[in-house]
Amino acid sequence: MSDTLITIIAIFLAAILMFIFPLMSVSERNDDIAQSVVQTATSEFVDKIAISGVIRPSDLEAYQDKIATTGNTYDLEIEIQKLDENPGKKSSITSSDLVGENVRYSIYTSDILSEIYGGNGDERNNYVLNKGDNVIITAKNTNTTMAQILRSAFYKVTGKGTYQVAASASSMVVNSGK
Repeated sequence: MSDTLITIIAIFLAAILMFIFPLMSVSERNDDIAQSVVQTATSEFVDKIAISGVIRPSDLEAYQDKIATTGNTYDLEIEIQKLDENPGKKSSITSSDLVGENVRYSIYTSDILSEIYGGNGDERNNYVLNKGDNVIITAKNTNTTMAQILRSAFYKVTGKGTYQVAASASSMVVNSGK
C-alpha cells in the first residue's frame, strides 16, 4: 500500500515538473512580450502626438489595433494637461514686473474621445493640442492572462483588480497642431 501511495505521489510531482512549470514559464514569457509590445506602441503613439500636436482618429485606432495584437483587452486612459498661460502681471511687492503664473488643467479620456468621435459616432475630428501641453497615455490589460491564472492557482498572490500588462508614456507637445 505504501509503495503505491509513493508511486502516485511521484507521478503527480513528475507531472507538475514536466507540464505545469514549463507552461507557467511560457505564459510568463508571453506576458513579457506583450508588455514590450504595449510599451513600445504607447511610446511611439505619444511621440507622434507630441511632434504633430494632433490626436488623429486614424492614429488612435491604429494604436488600439496594435496593442490588441497581444491578445489582451486594454483600458486606455488619456490625459491632456493643457497649458493655460496667464499673461497678466503678478502683484508682488518684491518684483512687480514678472509675468503671471502658468497653470495647467487636465482633460481626460471621456472628454477627449467625445470630441474625437463626435456625438453621433459618424463624425470624426482631430483633437488639436498647443505647444507646451502634456500628453499622458496609460494602457492596462483588463482580461486575466494565463500567467495570472496559473500564478493565482499555485501561489495565491494575485487578486481582483490587478493587471499583468501595463504601459505608460508621457511627453510635452513641441508643435502646435493648428
